[in-house]
Amino acid sequence: MNSAHHLAIVPAGPHLADAVDAFLAQVRNTNTARSYGVALRALVAELGSTTPLAVLAEEPTAERIAGWFVRRWGGAANATANARLDALRSAVAWWQAQCWLAGNPLHRIHRRPRTQRRRPRVLDRSEIESLLTRPHLPLRERVLWRMLYETAARVDEVLGLDVPELDLRNRQALVRGRDGATHVIGWQTATARLLPGLLAGRRAGPVFLTDRRARVSLPSADLDLRTGRARLSYRRAAECFEQATRRLPGGPWTLCQLRHSALTHAAEDSAATAALLTCSGHVSVASLARRTRGFAEVRARWPGRGGTGGW
Repeated sequence: MNSAHHLAIVPAGPHLADAVDAFLAQVRNTNTARSYGVALRALVAELGSTTPLAVLAEEPTAERIAGWFVRRWGGAANATANARLDALRSAVAWWQAQCWLAGNPLHRIHRRPRTQRRRPRVLDRSEIESLLTRPHLPLRERVLWRMLYETAARVDEVLGLDVPELDLRNRQALVRGRDGATHVIGWQTATARLLPGLLAGRRAGPVFLTDRRARVSLPSADLDLRTGRARLSYRRAAECFEQATRRLPGGPWTLCQLRHSALTHAAEDSAATAALLTCSGHVSVASLARRTRGFAEVRARWPGRGGTGGW
């Protein structure tokens, strides 16, 4: 009996640009998607939008990608280069899970060692309050900075908030962290009083907006469709904060200092350790302690009952 041999037909799969769009579309955090897009759009520009994704698994293409990565980010800081590599790796892993890509085109690129970063200076409560009550401070900045301090949330988490996600009655919102997990942030009276003025009756779109209409095409999720203004970016928010604090002691300050200072102040007030973990989004006390001054006491309290502070 004759036996017939059939060759398996391997589908061509999507083009690179389409694969990038599909990956970014399923990243839930808009700020993470925007960050990932920097490296992935650059890869598309290098290889071409119509390049079949399957070609990336071929060794000559992997070699080309490694050379391109060095040219593009070889002179960047370790953290920046690692962030771009992480974006590419996340996309590759997702493409592999979709059975679109058989190999690993990034095997020639390696993460750089972490540079030891100094902890940001913890700001005094009086310094923060003096800044937040400064006369003639724009309302957007007043609300953003106050919310960052009162919630101890990450900057990208707060900037990623949309109006419908705000629970104004209970002074809280559900945010998505960098790892995709969600947690609740809560603010206090000062932020609660300021928010209605910032929203000005808006019921949709980003909470924090740019001053002018967007000049480039953006996803509708990052726009206030009524005014055409875009979601405030991390870069612009940081620029405004640094400009406002440039002449202050130890200035310019960074937005991250508001978060670190809030956590430290809460620990000094004997906030319960579990509450500190919840509000900060950290999953372990060790992680919390590494990033914030004065947490030896926190480590000692865990897994005991912890404090009974207001958090």
